[in-house]
Amino acid sequence: MVSDMERHASYPIPTIGSILAPILERHGFAVTSLLQMLREVQERFGYLHPDAITCLSEQLRIPRVKIEGVATFYSFLYLQPRGEYRVLFSDNITDHMLGSTALMEQMCQQLWVEPGKVAEDGLVSIATTSCTGMCDQGPALLVNNFAINRLSPERINSICELIRKRVPLSAWPGEFFSIEDHIRRRDILLGSGFESGSALSALLQRGTAETLQEIKNSKLRGRGGAGFSTGSKWEFCRAAAGTQHYVVCNADEGEPGTFKDRVLLKAYADQVFEGMTLCARIIGARKGFLYLRGEYRYLLDHLQNVLQQRRENRLLGRSILGCAGFDFDIEIHLGAGAYVCGEESALIESLEGKRGTPRNRPPFPVTNGYLDQPTVVNNVETFAASSLIALRGGDWYAAIGTATSSGTKILSVSGDCERPGIYEYPFGVTVAQVLADCGAHDTQAVQVSGASGVCVAPAEFTRCIAFEDIPTAGAFMVFDHSRDMFEVARNFVHFFAHESCGFCTPCRVGTRLLQNMMDKLARGNGSPYDFGEIEKLNQLLRSMSHCGLGHAACNPVLDTIAKFRPAYDKRMKHQEFEPAFDLDYALSQARQMTGRDDAGAHLGENE
Repeated sequence: MVSDMERHASYPIPTIGSILAPILERHGFAVTSLLQMLREVQERFGYLHPDAITCLSEQLRIPRVKIEGVATFYSFLYLQPRGEYRVLFSDNITDHMLGSTALMEQMCQQLWVEPGKVAEDGLVSIATTSCTGMCDQGPALLVNNFAINRLSPERINSICELIRKRVPLSAWPGEFFSIEDHIRRRDILLGSGFESGSALSALLQRGTAETLQEIKNSKLRGRGGAGFSTGSKWEFCRAAAGTQHYVVCNADEGEPGTFKDRVLLKAYADQVFEGMTLCARIIGARKGFLYLRGEYRYLLDHLQNVLQQRRENRLLGRSILGCAGFDFDIEIHLGAGAYVCGEESALIESLEGKRGTPRNRPPFPVTNGYLDQPTVVNNVETFAASSLIALRGGDWYAAIGTATSSGTKILSVSGDCERPGIYEYPFGVTVAQVLADCGAHDTQAVQVSGASGVCVAPAEFTRCIAFEDIPTAGAFMVFDHSRDMFEVARNFVHFFAHESCGFCTPCRVGTRLLQNMMDKLARGNGSPYDFGEIEKLNQLLRSMSHCGLGHAACNPVLDTIAKFRPAYDKRMKHQEFEPAFDLDYALSQARQMTGRDDAGAHLGENE
């Protein structure tokens, strides 16, 4: 690890140049790899050293302001020093339920640092981040972008001691970084015993056009949540005009409560990469990308090893399996903390080394995607399923699930249950069945498909997980009757306000207004007037927002108002409009600074 003195030194350009030279060469001086270069620079210096930005600007021949503009978009990149140890506690609701707030306070007290700040000696910073994808084994945190889960007061004490002694991360106890798969129920995908290369052999034996027909016959729909026909998407891209075609695997699962891709990439990476290679053959692509969310940095070396093994086995590279002209390889791009990059056009912008701002559509990626060329973007689970279909046929797959939703769905189950983890079911399984299997008791609600999804009350537990009923990207969060559903919704609202990319005013301002309304209710200043304002805000966000983030921002509030109204009514202390501004509350920071909290430090009701 770079020493504190070295980190804050002023590097002369030649020294910076020598450090950056191998990074630039490894990425071929390509501007499209700017995000990857910035990430690697930060891993070297702990932040984006200004001299490094100058060097990148000169070497890539792009304005410095553009580099800084890209860097400020991603929450894991820093233009100022954030300490040798950059600690980010998961702010997801399930981590809160497991006590993450108290654990964060414990660490802040022990290391003498305020939340969101850097310690005076520059040793450590402590803040929060959105869901880390560890909901089945939380509470969790990231330290220098590596995940540590199953936090406890004892583990926090140990981490603080390691930080105080400046022990390099590589020397920390291995069990801190041990992440379990927690596969609780397997079906055709997780229990397939897939053999590397088998689907590609079936493709070459059957034929490219015939394999595409099998994908279409299977009725496979995208597992990212939207549910578009996979076969149709591949067919559209195959027919699109372009100098090159591309395959992109979207592994940026940032939806709170979702962690299935983490398990698939750890235990089934071969099957995922095989599905990408199948797609490449069908659409005529020579290049593919796996866009891996920054929270899964720990998987990078493992995935690179899997790719290298596939190259050595002639399953990637030139003349795959000895077939002349079947040339395809995969490159991994790591994200840097931007939920919006889960949207396919924003992901493509990020792949091109830009801010992850969603594009206007049409045109769609199948005709104008990466570098404005025809591009297929599919979810991790979708590519894994396509490998099975190539191997066993479309009719076999279509016979599983329901008539509208074929095959199986992998659910990430977390929250108030005895056995959180990964569950695979044929489409059509009821919410009640999943609750029974995961050991949930006294369940008050289930949030399906994360913050942007739907909140299901007990009267609806007979509903099915399927595109025709409750579609989902995979999150299944369980809340028993001890939970305050208002606070659940408020956590999701804060998530949307934090993750808005800021591109469009309705979303940028609207999500903040919604957050302020929920915080106002939490402080006891709510009135029925606020419900009307929330409904107006929802109409504005749905009609005017640039992308789905703004469209879905009010979902958790409206759902919980409709189904758990008492959680809101108990905060209705006023029947008439009450302003959000509370002078006494606003003075709380001053009371904290002076150490006073007596009656004389508060405003009386008549003042």
